[in-house]
This record gives sequence, C-alpha cells and structure tokens, in this order.
Amino acid sequence: MSDDLPYRPCVGVMLVNAEGRVFVGQRIDSDVPAWQMPQGGIDAGEDPATAALRELEEETGIPATMVEPLAETAGWITYDLPPHLVGKVWKGRYRGQEQKWVLLRYLGRDDQVRIDTAHPEFSEWKWIEPADLPAQIVPFKRAVYEAVLAELGPSVPR
Repeated sequence: MSDDLPYRPCVGVMLVNAEGRVFVGQRIDSDVPAWQMPQGGIDAGEDPATAALRELEEETGIPATMVEPLAETAGWITYDLPPHLVGKVWKGRYRGQEQKWVLLRYLGRDDQVRIDTAHPEFSEWKWIEPADLPAQIVPFKRAVYEAVLAELGPSVPR
C-alpha cells in the first residue's frame, strides 16, 4: 500500500529571468507534453539550497555563479504519485515527493542554457509567464506548482 511508503526528499528550482518569466523544460522521457521546472533528489548530507544549485546545473548547465538566490518555501510541499506510477519510479521506494522550492534569478543569457547535459532531463525548454505555469504541468503536480506560485510568486522580480 502506498500510504506506508515515505516521501522522497527533493528540491525544486523556480528559475526566473530578467522579465520575471519562469524556466520550464519538456521532460525527455515523456511522449506527451510534460513540462516542469528543474527538480531532483537531495543527496545524503546535502541541504536544500545546495541541492537546488546542483540540480539546476545538472539539468540546465547553469552554474551557481549565474544565479542569484531570492527566496525559498518556508516548509515542504508534498505530492503523491498517481497509483499507476507507485512501485514503478524510484525503484518503488516512495509514494511521492516532499519538496523544498528555491527561487533563483537567472543572470545569464538564453544561449548559456545548456540542456544537452551529460544526462539530459529535457528535450526543449522555454520561458513562460508565472500565471501560465500550472496549465503546463502534468495534472498530479499542479497543486504543487500552485502552492509554489502562491508562496514564491510575490518574490518574483518584475
């Protein structure tokens, strides 16, 4: 039963550009539209802010020197996987994720974003308006994105 499984500790990155638009990437492992912000697991001994910078670079090629930290969620935001995915992802060890989200301002240029990393996560990427974010996300993660927007959205520079 999935209720007996723990949540996977994870970070998410809300990366915004100078116009206040948000980075989203199309998952490379999906045949259907599955846009998301960069995110990933927290390694043992790693704090969420450090994990966020590591994940950002792993997924986008953007190093910590090209971002400015602006805010992070006060608490953890959880979501459960749909029943058909429980037991199939993360080696069946988790029911979903608990995420700490970090808001970062991108200081670089678009041509410095490199999603063709050693282990690509995204097949394409784009900047979108924060208000358009939830509609782009797979349904089971929309509530997470709405919560992230509600908390971090007011800190997005315009």
